[in-house]
Amino acid sequence: MKPLALSLLLVLAVFPAAAVEVPADADGAAPGGGATSWNAPDRRAFTHPSTGMSLERRMDFRLGDAIFRKLWASSPASTKSSDGLGPFYNARSCQSCHVRDGRGVVPLPGETAVSLFLRLSVPPRTGEERALLDSGALSVLPEPTYGGQLQNAAVHGLSAEGRMTVDYTEETVELSGGETVSLRRPAYGVADLAHGPMAADVMLSPRLAPPMIGLGLLEAIPEADILARADPDDADGNGISGRAQRVGPEGRLGRFGWKAGQPDVAAQSADAFAGDIGLSTPLDHRSRGDCTAAQADCMAAPVGDDPVEGIEVPKVLFDYAVFYARHLAVPGRPRAADPTVRAGAALFAAAGCSSCHVPVQVTGTEGVDPELAGQRIHPYTDLLLHDMGADLADGRPEARAGGSEWRTPPLWGIGLTARVTGRNAFLHDGRARSLLEAILWHGGEAAAARARVVAMTPDERRHLIEFLNSL
Repeated sequence: MKPLALSLLLVLAVFPAAAVEVPADADGAAPGGGATSWNAPDRRAFTHPSTGMSLERRMDFRLGDAIFRKLWASSPASTKSSDGLGPFYNARSCQSCHVRDGRGVVPLPGETAVSLFLRLSVPPRTGEERALLDSGALSVLPEPTYGGQLQNAAVHGLSAEGRMTVDYTEETVELSGGETVSLRRPAYGVADLAHGPMAADVMLSPRLAPPMIGLGLLEAIPEADILARADPDDADGNGISGRAQRVGPEGRLGRFGWKAGQPDVAAQSADAFAGDIGLSTPLDHRSRGDCTAAQADCMAAPVGDDPVEGIEVPKVLFDYAVFYARHLAVPGRPRAADPTVRAGAALFAAAGCSSCHVPVQVTGTEGVDPELAGQRIHPYTDLLLHDMGADLADGRPEARAGGSEWRTPPLWGIGLTARVTGRNAFLHDGRARSLLEAILWHGGEAAAARARVVAMTPDERRHLIEFLNSL
């Protein structure tokens, strides 16, 4: 056994997981089923492993945690297991974007953006480019010079690609009962471009790093169960027409990412390693990350490929990172049975929110890790694409997702956001500073549900938010 693994095993043996009192699963108190974490709901609430792990598997989880926190260095470096950063990048570690395994934060004035960045693409211009999109060979067409993502950092000796700009305009929304809420409407742009102007028809889409909890449970929901909820033509006439995302030439079901652009945890992890940090993995061999042929300085920079595997994150390290991402546990809900919370849950359903934010799913058993198999979970998502209207549209298609379509994000753990990350930021670009703001940005298929929330009494809205904060 390797020394690091042996050391971790000894630590886990001396300091086993603390015994906790687990409440009954009344009203979804255990959102992750048997894998739910019952540790204190503090700033580390999202960092715990699936409950029920063996000592050896907890050791694998801690090794994955080390990879997730690792600060990667540029090449060449004396630490061969940690080099390969960039040459262009957005972050030096996974943890830099996913703050304590939670969602990212929107930079305050004067702060450098790390966990909020811009995706880039252009519309097809030729029949060949259209065919690449239609076949699934590509989900998007990268911007010819800057690739699929604007990267605001670079290794020593290179200049960053540029930086994202954002300006907010405040808008007031009136609610029943005399209440008002101020929403901030963002406008995104780019500045300080190092390789000349972008294409005139470039499409920009801001993306905030999502929370990491419960990914393995979402991955374990049977595909048939997800497809059974799809209603692309709104055959039942309820105004909700969820569609399944399909990605790649094989047309695999998309589950992860704001537009469900990745089919599983491993693919999502590999894409993040390459796009965010500039590291190649067994599933994505881009050792220069998102660098394009138009960026000669990036193409000439050294890489950190392992001499045996020819990639920068060898399979053993990548597998630990994926295992870690798959087993970050969902925190328990000690307040699930409170009368105010239960009243808010009823209002959530009555408003129609649960049509997309489906409360209950059941994970499969075939090929699923034992801690995650056969669990009744409460993620509050259908994992389908929905048209959210013009106000939230980025105008940037991805695979089968249109410019106004987004995957229903899970809601578990959402009430702990500020406690974990230090500040609230909701929706795909973090524009919403509160859960009520996030609701008020909903349009399209969610417009009727939004209208019902606007029409609620102030006390009813307070109950609704209490429920969401209990998740």
